[in-house]
Amino acid sequence: MIKYILLDKRFIFCLFLINFFGTIYGYYWYKAQLSITPSIFLIFVPDSPTASLFFTIFLLFFLFGRNIPYIEALAIVTLLKYGTWAVVMNLLTLIIEGSLSWQGYMLMASHAGMAIQGLLYAPFYKIKLKHLAVAAIWTLHNDIIDYVFEMMPMYSTLTKYMNEIGYFTFWLSILCILITYWFTIRKKSL
Repeated sequence: MIKYILLDKRFIFCLFLINFFGTIYGYYWYKAQLSITPSIFLIFVPDSPTASLFFTIFLLFFLFGRNIPYIEALAIVTLLKYGTWAVVMNLLTLIIEGSLSWQGYMLMASHAGMAIQGLLYAPFYKIKLKHLAVAAIWTLHNDIIDYVFEMMPMYSTLTKYMNEIGYFTFWLSILCILITYWFTIRKKSL
């Protein structure tokens, strides 16, 4: 039943629209940070919108029966990573501050959805090890940009925990790469 829904062109088109507009909103959400970001880092700062952009591109091609494995690998790894990361950071904000704005809850719900949709489409990706290697390099390089060059998304109350968050994020990246391998490459070889 779920496979039928995931392959339904109307459902794919709806997901495409949700991700398309979510991506635009995501880049808008980063506008303050992007306005002070050195140009060399601009492509690496808006993490979640770029992840949803990869998935939006995948959906567009998938709608027409085409696969683009490099984009698929980037989509699943980054959707899992930044979807999970944003949920954890908002929960951490809730713990530290004792409350969370409605936007924080909205971000948690939308980012959880990002991670889930990335996994739901795993059976349809045509990812090979070379595609995953590129996604892994992109993702780990992005961690360096965020935590070595201090381009991490702005969460004012969490800034003092940047080292711990960077450490967590590195291992989250590794976990997401391994999950992607498990659900795309290893499962298909069994």
